[in-house]
Amino acid sequence: MSFTGKKKKESSPVTPLKKRRASWSELWLNHHHSLDFPSKLQPLTKTLSLPDLTLLLPDLTLLAIITKVSSPHRKTLSLVCKRWLRLHGGLVRSLNVSGWGPLASGRVVSRFPNLDSVDLVSACLVRGSYQSLSFLEESLLSLETVDRGLRTLASACSSLRKLAVANASELGLLSVAEACSTLQELELHKCSDTVLLGVGAFENLQILRLVVGDVDGLMLVSDIGLMILAQGCKRLVRLELVGCGGGFNGVKEIGECCQMLEELTVCDHKMEPGWLGGIGYCENLKTLRLVSCKKIDLGLGLGECLSRSCPALERLHLEKCQLRDKDTVKALFKVCEAAREIVFKDCWGLDNDVFSLGIAFGRVKLLYVEGCSLLTTSGLESVILQWHELEHLKVVSCKNVKDSEISPLMSALFSDLVELQWRPDTRSHLFSSLAGAGIGGKGAKFFKKT
Repeated sequence: MSFTGKKKKESSPVTPLKKRRASWSELWLNHHHSLDFPSKLQPLTKTLSLPDLTLLLPDLTLLAIITKVSSPHRKTLSLVCKRWLRLHGGLVRSLNVSGWGPLASGRVVSRFPNLDSVDLVSACLVRGSYQSLSFLEESLLSLETVDRGLRTLASACSSLRKLAVANASELGLLSVAEACSTLQELELHKCSDTVLLGVGAFENLQILRLVVGDVDGLMLVSDIGLMILAQGCKRLVRLELVGCGGGFNGVKEIGECCQMLEELTVCDHKMEPGWLGGIGYCENLKTLRLVSCKKIDLGLGLGECLSRSCPALERLHLEKCQLRDKDTVKALFKVCEAAREIVFKDCWGLDNDVFSLGIAFGRVKLLYVEGCSLLTTSGLESVILQWHELEHLKVVSCKNVKDSEISPLMSALFSDLVELQWRPDTRSHLFSSLAGAGIGGKGAKFFKKT
């Protein structure tokens, strides 16, 4: 019995749970005879041995093929090989540089040799990102570092047409002006009167944007800087001044020297009293934009404003401006009396009395009013009925302009307009759009006054 039991125990199978798992080496040795590596790798070897047919194409032909690919997908083509990387880099014309290291080392100009538009504003910041118009000294690269980068860029990209930079000196800008004589658009942050000496060297400059700050209450750009700018950049077509100082003499010099100036934008200015009178000397000005101006003028020296106007002016845009001073607004409207397009957007103090001064505009064809809550229906009607050439009217988000107060004369005017955009009261417009949808009536069950 004992012998039989022992034999039965030896012949009993081992349960799967107690069976030892085979190692990878054992699996390899047990099954190596079933693998035929030459037969498996033969198709792959044949595939890799095929020649690269693109090597037979000249660069010009391959460039023509790459240009047919849409811009979002061109970046992936640069990953094919070094040749395609080089060809793709030659097609890039505009670049926003976020770090100063690649520019200082020369990798940017070697990778993209045909650049004509470069934005270096973000790269000029030591840390953080560009979020406001104020620059702190500790957050900007030094003047020497920025100037070295500009010299590197100018020496390699002589066909540069557009440049944006912050905290550059007049020497760095002079090096760019000498090497890039075709530069037409410049955006300069953190500049001063001295820096504008370098800006004046760009004889072919047509578009200029100056973003200026102040240090301990001392303005960095004054009449002197504006005069230097006017004497050097006589081909300016578009000028934007952000946070600039100066006064009547500087603006007058720009108007007399820059005869091609067609568009002037003044944003959050720190101008001296009476500067508005200088705009009358811009005889070919077509567009005047005032943005975020707490005070358009301080009210002194406005006699100059009333003596001259811009005969070629077509558009007057006022956005986020304080219009509480009637004398200043009257002088502004007098200077811009030839305007055909008037825009008021989110302006404070635009009530019926101030808006009534708009009768000075005799040739208005377009009026756009948005976010002016003090203006009423009667105040709007009293002016636009005097504009016999009005063709386009847009009134948006003016809560005191009511549909119920529209007179028959105003309704007749609406029928003669070429374009009418009438959304003065957001609530009434919303309720009219929801009429019949069964949505507006149910809210009373959930939103009750207590």
